[in-house]
Parts: sequence; structure tokens; C-alpha cells
Amino acid sequence: MIDARQRRQRWLIFFILSLIYILVYFYRVSLAVVAKDVSRDLNLTPAQLGSLSSILFYVYAAAQIPLGPMIDRLGSRVVISGCGVLTAIGGILFSQAGNMGQALAARVLIGIGTASVLMATFSLFSHWFTKKEFGRVSGFMVAVGNMGNLAGTAPLALAVAWIGWRNSFLAIGVMQALATVLVFLLVRDRPSMAVEGGGEPAPAKMGMLQAWKHVTTNRDFWLLAGLAFAWYGCYLAVQGLWGGPYLMEVLKLTREETGRMLMFTSIGFICGSLVIDTVARKLFHSYRKTFLCGQILLLVLMVGFQGPIDRLPLLVLGVYFFCLGLAVSSGVMIYPINRSMFPVSIVGTALTSINLFVLLGAASVQQIMGVVIDAVGKTTPEATVQAFHSAFMVPVGIQAVAAALFFFARDYWEKSA
Repeated sequence: MIDARQRRQRWLIFFILSLIYILVYFYRVSLAVVAKDVSRDLNLTPAQLGSLSSILFYVYAAAQIPLGPMIDRLGSRVVISGCGVLTAIGGILFSQAGNMGQALAARVLIGIGTASVLMATFSLFSHWFTKKEFGRVSGFMVAVGNMGNLAGTAPLALAVAWIGWRNSFLAIGVMQALATVLVFLLVRDRPSMAVEGGGEPAPAKMGMLQAWKHVTTNRDFWLLAGLAFAWYGCYLAVQGLWGGPYLMEVLKLTREETGRMLMFTSIGFICGSLVIDTVARKLFHSYRKTFLCGQILLLVLMVGFQGPIDRLPLLVLGVYFFCLGLAVSSGVMIYPINRSMFPVSIVGTALTSINLFVLLGAASVQQIMGVVIDAVGKTTPEATVQAFHSAFMVPVGIQAVAAALFFFARDYWEKSA
């Protein structure tokens, strides 16, 4: 059990960690709004812009491998604080970048720095909240984190118009430094009285190689990893980079209108994340079914980028992007599913292992789409619309295959209910 003082303490910790996670989300999606400004100032091609965006996710993904064992051994507070320093440095350097090389170096630092935040937070939550509470609190954290997603859309567009993209990113770098100080001073890894599993005895510690073997020999982990890869690849294809240029170059929207459309996706994601655990418990009685149904809906909506949304009026387009965000929010289910597969002693390793595929999806899909847009544009320079339609076939195809395979995954609902 956990006493009243510790209940208050865990929600204070939730608040502090949510502040730093808001900034993580901002860095993930903000290039979609400032893509034209950054490309102009740094003289980037579409392929280079895709690489600049995706490098954060490649580095983020690679960092998951050592971070899992580090979280399990050093604790979330130390890992998040150390990585936060790198994020602040990277954000400030990005605001001052004068060429592609400097911008890439800054994005590498941001990628390493932000890599630990969500998984270290979920690892910490595994000690502060029961298994039954974990699905709800993880959904809340993603919902709050999406405030950074919101900040990276319409508000960022306004800030860029007011003070420019460089000063906007400089301000975010300073905010990152302040949030990191709060984490180091006030966050604690676990309560004095353990709540692991609501009375579940903590299993014996595993060695690093044993933990990885335990994770990677589970067939359902790989099926979950495939759909996690596709889920975040679809989402970041729209929200992280190419959704912005698509709306501006194909639909001819202004930067402010583009920011609003992407903001509707963020609002949908936030709304969905707040209720997705309730939907899983009250409607589907299954994390797996909730995740799969949401991903099928996401697949259907992603087909819209093949042309159906090109002539929608703005009001209907806003509804479309809101529904896209709702469908994306089903991806939050990967964390309680993953948490229920493995013992709490290796939860850091398990969560960072699945997150490796989440971030690989974001990185590779964005980069491949940049290459497709560049290649089709060179072949038929006048066919911008065709280039984007061809590029969006990449996430649609990956999502279709991954969703089909996930039909064969087992349901871990009984273990977590």
C-alpha cells in the first residue's frame, strides 16, 4: 500500500516529469512547422531535410540499447537529469546553427538527451503505481506530453512569425535547462513503501544479457514491436515533418493554417490518450484489441494522403486531422501491453527495447519519404502532388503489414487487469 503523503508526492513527480516530456514532444514535431525556414536558411534539399529530422530518431533509437540497463541500475532520476543537460545544450546549439553539419550535431545531442525521458518515466511509474494504475497514468503522461506537440504547431508558427525560428528554439533550450534542474532536485525513483503490482513481490534482479534474452525471446514482443514501428512511423510522417510541407505545397495552406491543422491532430491525440485506458477496460476489455482497432482506423485515415483530402474544405480537414490524432492515441496501449509481458525488475530494459522500434519507425519512414519526394521531384519537377502521394504510400504499406501480423499476438489483459 501507499500512504497519503506518498500519493501527493507521486503526483508532484508526475507534474515535474510531464514538464520535461512536453519539451521532448516539442523537439520531435517542431520541424514540420519551420521546415521551410530551416531549409531556406541552411540551404537544404528535401532529402537533407528528411535526414535532419530523422537523425534525432535514429540517435534516440540507438540510445535505447544502453539506456534500459542504465535506468534499471542507476535509476530514472539520474538518467533523466544527465540526459536533460545534453538536450539543453543541443537545443541552444540548434538555434545558432549556420549549416547542415552544425544542425545535425545539435539534433544528435537532442536525440541522445531526449531518449531516456519517457521510458525512464514509465520505469519510475512502475514503482510508484500498481499494474492496474499503470495503463491510466501512462495514458495521462502521453496526453500531457502532447502539450509539447501542440506547442510545436500553431503556437510555434506564431512565435516564428514574431521572433523567428532561431529565437524560438533558443527559448526552448533555456526552458529545458530549468526543467532538468527540477527533475534532479525533486524527483525520487521509488516510494519508501513499494507498490510494485499492488502487493506483487518484486522478482530477483536479472543481469543485462539475461534481461535482453528474456525480452527478445518472447514472440509477442516482436509482433508488438512491428506495429509500434508502423504506428509511430505513420504519426511522425504527418506530425513530425512531412505533414507540414504536404499541407503547404499540395493543399496551398498558409503556415498558420498548417499549424492549426497539425494542432488538431495533437488535440485528438491528447483527448484519446486521456480516455484510451477507460476504452480498453470498459469497451474492449483488452489492451490488444484496443490497440489493433485503433491502428486499423489509423491505416484507413492515412490512405487520405493519397488524394482524398486534397480538396476538403478547411472545417472538414480539421475534423480529419482531429480523428487522425484520436486513432494515433491507441498507440499508447503498447506501454501497458509491454509492461504486462515482463517482470518489474527488467521493466526499464523491456520498455526501452520496444521504444527502440517506435523511434526506428519515426526515423526511417521520414527519411525514406524524403528520398521518394526528392526522386519523384527530379523525374517530374512539376508533379509536387505526385511526389507527396508516392511518399505517403510508404507508411501506409508498412502499417498494413504490421497490423495484419499483430492479429496473431496473444492478449496479456488477464495479467494486467
